[in-house]
This record gives sequence, structure tokens and C-alpha cells, in this order.
Amino acid sequence: MKPPIFIPDIRESDLHRFGYVSLDVNGFQVVALAWAAEAVALALTVGTLHEWSAQQAVREEMRGRGVMYAVDLPTLPATPVVVRRNRHGGLLHVVTGEYFLTPTRAPVELSASLRLAAAGILTPEVIAYAIYPAGGIFARSDVMTRRLPVGDDFPAAWGKADSVDSVDSVDRDAMLLAVARLLSALARAGAWHADLNLKNIYIAGNGADLTAYLLDVDRVTFPGGGDIAVRNFKRLARSARKWREQWGLDFNEESLMRLADLVQENR
Repeated sequence: MKPPIFIPDIRESDLHRFGYVSLDVNGFQVVALAWAAEAVALALTVGTLHEWSAQQAVREEMRGRGVMYAVDLPTLPATPVVVRRNRHGGLLHVVTGEYFLTPTRAPVELSASLRLAAAGILTPEVIAYAIYPAGGIFARSDVMTRRLPVGDDFPAAWGKADSVDSVDSVDRDAMLLAVARLLSALARAGAWHADLNLKNIYIAGNGADLTAYLLDVDRVTFPGGGDIAVRNFKRLARSARKWREQWGLDFNEESLMRLADLVQENR
């Protein structure tokens, strides 16, 4: 087994080392990659980043916790990005919706994404985030990430792939291998994803050449310890069974066992 990777904590004061700058635009607190800062600041002159993206003539709407917009940020050359509003899930979604305690989850997501990238774990690159004070200790925030290559979240990709009973089932086995590599990399980095579910794994590529990306990384922490691999796998297995029981995804126990074996092989 490879030795654990030590990934130092990344604080906001260190972000300039990673190419980010801090801005104040119309009272909004903004952090953006330096090369994108001018375009991000211009977008914020018409409202929030989410409002700006919703107004673009060429946009694609995607559903998650609310509507996300895939648009082009007007840099040179243009940069395909996805803009989303941070929203609570579960009970807090009903109670507080898109309002968080200042400074919201946006800085946490950026820090986690940088630490994951340092460990070789693929996740959407954060281009910028903007925090909008909402009075008192609360604020809203938007996060802009680089759009990932063409692909699908794991349930959609699995459903489109060949049946495991088919002689052409290589796509599904390649998906399991990609996820196993992701889980192994998380364990080596000591990264625990508290909401690791099938929807938070994005599969891109073709045939046997597939890559798994990790999503919703604001829920990632780095507690260390020797049980990270087990905790992440149990969380993902619970999600897989829920998808099978509630939504009919044909991800059976044999597939889970195959995934577990692949994780062991990639330790």
C-alpha cells in the first residue's frame, strides 16, 4: 500500500499562490483566477453571477439543487463554465434555502478543490466565487467552475452503458475501474466525502478510456485516519443500493463486489 499523502490546509490568505485574486464588486466579495477576474467583475455589474448566466443568450440549463447554467465566460479565448447558486440540502433546504452563515461554503469548496487537485483527484476547477451579504451573519454565494468534458453523472452513464450480461459489457467494467481509482486516490489523500453518492461522480470519456470526476467537493474534509477508504465505500454503496431500490438502477451486489475488488487492486 502506498504511504498516505499529506496535503496541507489551504487558507484564503494563500490563494494568490494558486493564481487567485480577491475583488470587491458592488459590495460583493469575490475570489477569481487572475486571468478571469476582469470578465467575472464585468458579469457582476448586471447582478449576481447566477443572474448573469441566466441572461446569456447561449446557455444550457442543468438541474441539481436548483438550476445551474452552462455558459461561456467572455475571456480570450472564451471559457466554458458552469454557474450555480449554493443551496442547502435536506431539512435545511426548506428552512434556510440558499442562505448560509458567512462566508458560506464557497471558500470551503475552493480550498477542498485545490487540495484534491494537489492529490491528483479530478474535480471541476473553481474559476471564481462571489459572496453576497444578506444582512447580519447570513450571505448567499455563487460558484463558477470550468465545465467538465462531455459525460454524465454515474447513474445516467451506467444506465446508458451495456448490460453486464452483454458480451459488450466493457463500458460498465471501465466505469467501475474509474470509480475504483477515484476511491483509492481519496483514501491515499485522507479525503472523506460526507455526501459521496452516485450523483456526485461524473464519468467522462469513451469506451474503456473513462475518467471519474468528484463533484460537490464542499462536503469533502481531510480528517485522516485509517478508515477513510471504508467510510467512503460504505457511503457510496448505500447510495448505490438506494438507487437500485428506489429508482430501479440495475447496479447489483455483484457490481458492488467487483468495485470493492478493483479498489483493493488499486490501493
